[in-house]
Amino acid sequence: MYIESVPNRSSPPAILLRESFRQDGRVKKRTLANLSKLPAAAIETLRRVLRGETLVNPREAFTCVRSLPHGHVAAVLGTLRQLGLHTLIDRNASRVRDLVLALIVDRVIDAQSKLATARALAPESSVSTLGQTLDLGDIDPHELYDAMDWLVPRQAAIEQRLAKRHLQEHTLVLYDLTSSYVEGTHCPLARRGHSRDRKKGTLQIVFGLLCTAEGCPVAVEVFEGSTADPKTVASQVTKIRERFGLQHVVLVGDRGMLTAARIREDLADVEGLRWITTLRAPTIRKLVDAGAVTPSFFDERDLAEITSDEFPGERLIVCRNPLLAAERQRKRHELLAATEKDLEPIAAATRRENKPLRGKADIGVRVGKVINRYKMAKHFRTDITDESFTFRRDEEQIAAEERLDGIYIVRSNVEPEQFDAAQTVRAYKDLSKVERAFRSLKSVDLKVRPLHHRRADRVRAHVLLCMLAHYVEWHMRRALAPLLFDDHDPDAAEQQRTSIVAPARRSPAALAKARRKRTDDDLPVHSFRTLLTDLGTLAVNTMQVAGDRSTFTLHTAPTPFQQRCFELLGVQPNL
Repeated sequence: MYIESVPNRSSPPAILLRESFRQDGRVKKRTLANLSKLPAAAIETLRRVLRGETLVNPREAFTCVRSLPHGHVAAVLGTLRQLGLHTLIDRNASRVRDLVLALIVDRVIDAQSKLATARALAPESSVSTLGQTLDLGDIDPHELYDAMDWLVPRQAAIEQRLAKRHLQEHTLVLYDLTSSYVEGTHCPLARRGHSRDRKKGTLQIVFGLLCTAEGCPVAVEVFEGSTADPKTVASQVTKIRERFGLQHVVLVGDRGMLTAARIREDLADVEGLRWITTLRAPTIRKLVDAGAVTPSFFDERDLAEITSDEFPGERLIVCRNPLLAAERQRKRHELLAATEKDLEPIAAATRRENKPLRGKADIGVRVGKVINRYKMAKHFRTDITDESFTFRRDEEQIAAEERLDGIYIVRSNVEPEQFDAAQTVRAYKDLSKVERAFRSLKSVDLKVRPLHHRRADRVRAHVLLCMLAHYVEWHMRRALAPLLFDDHDPDAAEQQRTSIVAPARRSPAALAKARRKRTDDDLPVHSFRTLLTDLGTLAVNTMQVAGDRSTFTLHTAPTPFQQRCFELLGVQPNL
């Protein structure tokens, strides 16, 4: 039997099942069935059966023996290589360098402990293709710690190469400091100090981050947890000038770091170094009380440049943000009301008939526990006797503080020819980019805290790995901004701003994207975390053939969204 296609004039050909036989010495054929109405696939299957082929159900022909998430690995590792970060770490390929790359990529994908990372990279327990892509094979957790020890001596060279790439003479350098709590008591860097994590009773470390004006991280340094912010400035100036070889830069730091003492002792005599910071509230109050700053400054504008004999050769740029002033007044009155609510039960306890609260010392102890809970003690007048307690708001003190609401003064020695008043204020406001970097490092993405390492060099290596991971993430965010909730049109956003003192505004395109949750190309908008999760569904599948049990690799086809991600990053999904 066989299948034959017979022409049928202008109609489609007839597909016939026929049988051939011999009769009277001649070969004849007869039609057994007309198959024309059958689907083409069914006809082809029958044709193969008649030829004697063995047919196998497609579901039984291949077995998927393993499927590993790959898209997020391809995106992060591809970006890292495209940035040349692997050559910045070490120009010679080696296993230890690949382990460091694995630690960086894994920190971006899923920040976890070194033990968990070693388990995730091992072939038998891997949760992604990272270990396979880097050809790491079996991994002992101690290898990762050895890789961290190998990385620390290279930190200075890595930062120097990053600075050469991203910093030039006369450029802005942003510097800020944060802290992170430490688990355990044996780390020599761990000390008690001002905890920015609000983790009372825990030891901590402090680390400072140097960034470009755009917020790209360049260098990081770890200090003991009790180190005051101003004490770290001198080492950063030395790093910029001696290691990076930059003689003319503008250092931007907050008022808690670039204090009057630091400026006088560490910055004033450094030739070519300029700085931008702000004044503290007591100094601003002095200028207001002395009449150097008056409300009339802000009748028609929100920014004015002044001079003062107390700051010779420096520029003072006075700014007033009315929205900030209203917010501070609202918050102050809420905290005053909350403090009164805590104090009233104590006053009532001294007036009750049954077992009234007595004793000046006892009353004072109870008042002391609550009066400064919200930092409002300075705004209250109290009167404590052995038998009574009364309190009232210090309206004069409150009014004096309200006069300063919304006012801040930017202090700088940058020449007006280099930065005008608005540019100087903008440069100071750029410090918010370092704050965003800290949020990414500490909580949102990279999770530098808590620290479990005991050795000082391991702590430094851990923080450096987190900074390098943030370096990769920072570039990925910029490239993927059209698909993220991040503002992808900063120039349009800046045009929406009426003044540099006014709050920053998002561009119309970013607002539309956030409202619709879709891009102009009708693709979904993601956060950076959910975008990586979506890319992780792009898998590498190990398939096994039923007959000879041989295996081959089959890559999942990317979705339109995933394909767009790789196009924006400029990397290939199949590394």
